[in-house]
Formats: sequence, structure tokens, C-alpha cells
Amino acid sequence: MLKKILIANRGEIACRIIKTAKRLGLKTVAVYSDADENALHVRSADEAYHIGPAPSKNSYLVAEKILDVAKQANADCIHPGYGFLSENDQFANACEQADIVFIGPLASSIEAMGSKTRAKEIMAQANVPLVPGYYGQKQATDFLASEANKIGYPVLIKAAYGGGGKGMRVVRQAQEFISALEGAQREALAGFGNDLVLLERYVDTPRHVEVQVFADNHGNCVYLGDRDCSLQRRHQKVIEEAPAPGLSDELRQAMGEAAVRCAQAINYRGAGTVEFLLCGDEFFFMEMNTRLQVEHPVTEMVTGLDLVEWQIRVANNQALPLQQEQVTLTGHSFEARIYAEDPTENFMPYSGTLTHLTFPQLNEGLRVDTGVVAGSEISSFYDPMIAKLIVHAPDRSIALLKLHHALEEVHLAGVKSNIAFLHHLSGHPTFTAGAPDTHFIDSQTDTLTQQELPETELLALAALAYTKHKNASNAATPWQSETAFRLNQRNSMKAPFTEHNVSVTLNDSHHTLHIDDDILAGSATLLNNQLTAQINGKQYTASVLITEDAITVMYGAIAHRFELKSKHFISEHEHEAAPLAAPLNGTVVKHLQKVGSQVEKGDPVVIIEAMKMEYTLNAPFTGTLSSYCFDEGELVSHGAMLAIVDAVEG
Repeated sequence: MLKKILIANRGEIACRIIKTAKRLGLKTVAVYSDADENALHVRSADEAYHIGPAPSKNSYLVAEKILDVAKQANADCIHPGYGFLSENDQFANACEQADIVFIGPLASSIEAMGSKTRAKEIMAQANVPLVPGYYGQKQATDFLASEANKIGYPVLIKAAYGGGGKGMRVVRQAQEFISALEGAQREALAGFGNDLVLLERYVDTPRHVEVQVFADNHGNCVYLGDRDCSLQRRHQKVIEEAPAPGLSDELRQAMGEAAVRCAQAINYRGAGTVEFLLCGDEFFFMEMNTRLQVEHPVTEMVTGLDLVEWQIRVANNQALPLQQEQVTLTGHSFEARIYAEDPTENFMPYSGTLTHLTFPQLNEGLRVDTGVVAGSEISSFYDPMIAKLIVHAPDRSIALLKLHHALEEVHLAGVKSNIAFLHHLSGHPTFTAGAPDTHFIDSQTDTLTQQELPETELLALAALAYTKHKNASNAATPWQSETAFRLNQRNSMKAPFTEHNVSVTLNDSHHTLHIDDDILAGSATLLNNQLTAQINGKQYTASVLITEDAITVMYGAIAHRFELKSKHFISEHEHEAAPLAAPLNGTVVKHLQKVGSQVEKGDPVVIIEAMKMEYTLNAPFTGTLSSYCFDEGELVSHGAMLAIVDAVEG
């Protein structure tokens, strides 16, 4: 009986495995690199061991280090998660040699599917449908060109040992073939150390449908339904769903049975996924992933099963809990992958600290798999995934609507994310009507990355939050509150946004906001980072994060960061009658200009500190700084003139 499991991974998948392992009574062991010393998976495990520097090639990809930790911790099994060593047949074999159970398939099964060319040959023998193409070893340029002509254009050139879109080229005309081939081979050699390529008929509008299979050591093999993963960007999945929509019962069964034949052909055990191209009612084998998939939760939601538990039981030499006729699917499920990335910049990954992170309230139909919390670092060394948001409902339309609304309740700050993009995608009429083809995102990127709310309204929320935050920071006396009266002056403050001219006039509980050339009416309350506001009669509820250098507004699925001029710009009072007069009792902190120097209107002149806050006072007009009225460190009273600027004679 397995008793202690080492998770050879990090992030959300490590945390997810730890949860099931603990539920089953197994002791858990985590490993971590320099970058992950304070990571959630490290804190969640019973034990944790350091395995090296941040780069994965020096830590998570070093099999010897993983095995050494397993021996130190007396772990009797290793779960590789996905990525890293999960599909490394040499690592699986090394575990076996060390008498440590590898929670995954046999090394021979991994090796068989590691080469796309060999995998196609095995599938052909197992009567699994293949896309017409060439999958052999002959790689002479003229020979491959002739094979491409036989297949017919367009042709897909694909690295035999590749993945993630590397070493892949679509060729639409014969005269483009040789240059495309050479480019694919160079990329494959650089990325995978092998320039072997295969050729396939290119399908312009395919869907990506995969089947979850499971096998044990006793000859049992079942399929646990299918998933549609057609929504992809840069050949990587974005939103997945189960079951795949629009399939007839006959087609669904045919794909499931073909996936089982695939697994049986390589003597498979454990969890695996067979990926197909779906073209109308035809389906073709693409590849088999010999591991747990990122999107496995949607299968768990519709089957009610824990696939990690099944993996552990199979590794423990137990039979599968269900036969094929006992597998049932209920309802519909979606998973959205939340990444730290910028969809407007070709989904460029983003790194940084999560300064704020909240998720919607969890329930039976809503699940979040994550490996981070507020304060966690999204490292540039690893995949920038923040979380997976998974929903389940009785049917597809309700599940998709549930996903759409749940995304509005994921609030994060500190890094850019794809939440607004996912929100657009989950509400797009083409997607709500049914699963689109794999090119949908590429064709709709501009639409899917549009701002959902005008920036003026977001800026108004930021200005109201700033106003309420500043008032709350001051003591509630008439002389220290921003809402107090000022003789012969408007009760107004200027919010120091770097790219916008924003001021707020206070009128009891209502405010007039001057935002660049717009004037809006608003009111708000701020409690524990939660802003409830009305702007021109419309109500908003948002999360806000206010720091010295920025205000981040998280409204719906939007997170917009507004930069502040500096940490000194706590406020600027709009009246210009006495802009260099102390707004309240305090201490002169710093003189910012030399006496006798020329200053422009708005230039910072002097900083005072009051109530543990710093205030920068600015020149009221262009002129010469003739004198300071108080030295640095001196106490000043409310209304005292701090400096004198003589206007330029004109």
C-alpha cells in the first residue's frame, strides 16, 4: 500500500495532487527551487525539499535531484503532474530502477508516444483513423516534396518530436514547400534536438476534441467521455469544455473506442488523453498525452470522479473502480485558464507579484485550482498560470453563463492578466452557439481584446476610491479632514494621476468629478478595498488596490491600473489663492527647488508631513522661487505660507 507521495512539480497541479493525496491518507512531499521557497505547494505539503536554482533545467527537470529527495524522504511513489518530467520515459524507468512507484504509464508507453512518427505507425496498426500524410523516416528534401504533392495542398509540416507549435509550418502552395521545410527543421533541431518531420493534410477549420482514457494493470481500459479544446491561442488551450458539444452518440462512442484501442496498443496504464482532429463527422488521431492533462477537472466535474485518486489507485495495483457501462456523464463543465499575460501584446507572458487576488465563492458547481495567493510571485522562470476556473451546470448554456459571471468575480492586481479576454470569449455569440474551430481566437483577437468599459468610467471609480481613501486616512477633526470647510475656497481636491487631469469637488455625500474634458456626478463608499459607487446614476461595485504609486480598479472582469505621479502626491488642493500654504499642521520635510531658480506652474516646491502622510505643494504659476518661509524639519501650522514664488513679469 502506498504511504508517502512525492510531487515532482510545482504550482496549481502540485497543490491539486496534494489535496487528493491527503484525503487518501498519504503523506506528501514537495520539492522547490529558489524561486518557489515560499510557494503555496511548499506550504501545503507535509514536507518540502530544496532542489536547486530557479531555472527548471537546474531544478524541476533534474531527475537525479528528484530521486535523491524521494530517497531522503522515504517516499514510495512519485507523481510527476504535467510538464517537466511527466512524459520523460527515462525518468519513469529510473523510478522503476530505484524501486519507487511512478504514478503514470510504463516507460515503454511514454517512449512509444514520444515520437509522433512512431505514434502514427502504431495507431495505423491499431485501426485508429489518421490524417492522410507521411510519417516515415525518409527525410530527403525532394522525397518529402513529392510526398507533399501526393497528399495535396495545404500541407502541414510538423516536428516529429515537437509540441507547442514549434517546428510547425502550414504550406499552401508547392513553391513554398522547401523554404518552409527548412525553417521547420531548423526550429525542430533547436527546440527538440531532432529535425525529423512528418507531413499531414492540413485541415482549415478543424475542432480539437480529446478523449480521457484510463487503464489498469489488470487488462481494464475505459474512456471517461471527451473534451473540446478548440479555443486556442498560439497552439495552447484557453477554455476547455466537457462533453464536446454537437457530437452524435455514434460519433462520441466511435472516438471513445478508438482512444481505448490506442491505449491498449501500447500496453497503457493510468490516465492518458488521446487527441483528435474533428472535421465534420470525421476524426483523425493527432497524438496521445501520456499524463494527466491540465484540463482534467472538466472531466471530473461531469463524471463526479477524482482522476488523481484513480491514478494513485492504479499505481497501487488496484483495478479500475468502474467498467465502461458504469461510466455516466452529468451536465456540462467549462475550464478557463487564467494567465499572467497581456492579450493585447500577442499574449506576452507577464511576471511580478500578485498584490491582490480574490476568487468567487466556491460551491459544488464552481471550483478554483490554483497554486498562488495574494503576495505570491509569478516568476519569469515558469508557466505564468495563475489559476484554473472551473464551472459545472445542468447544461451547456447555463454552464457558460456561469463561467461568464464567475470571471467577473476574479479580482487580481500586480500583474496583467487575460481575465477580460476570457470574459469576452465566454460571452461571444459564436462560442455560445457551439464550439468554434481552432482558428477562432486568431480570427477574432481584435474583438476579444477590446476594453469592456470606457476608461473615463474606470478613472471615475479610481478618483472616488482615492478621495475616500484619503479622507479615511486623516483624523476626523475639522482641521484634518478633506471634507471640512475651507474659508473662501472650494472644497475640492486634485487626484494626481500621471496621464489624466482629474479633480473631485466635495458636496456633502455627492461629488462632482472633472476628468479631462468630462464632468460626472458621483458618490461612493469604500470599505476594506470594496468600493460601492454611483456615477451619473449608474451603480458600480468594484475592488480597488491603492498603493503609493498607483490605483488599480477591478470591476467586473477588468483590472485597470492608473499610475500616480509619485508617492508624494497624496493630494493637491485646487485653489490657487494659497497653493504654497500648509493645508494642515505638520512638519517641513524637504525643499525641492533652489532659492532663485525658475519654476513652472505645477512644479513641486516643498513637501510637508502631516498625520504620517506626505503632501507635495506646487508652484501656483510660472516664476522665480524667492524664498522658503520655514527650514526643513520645522513645525508649521495650518495656513502658514511655506514658500514665496514671484510671478514672471509679462
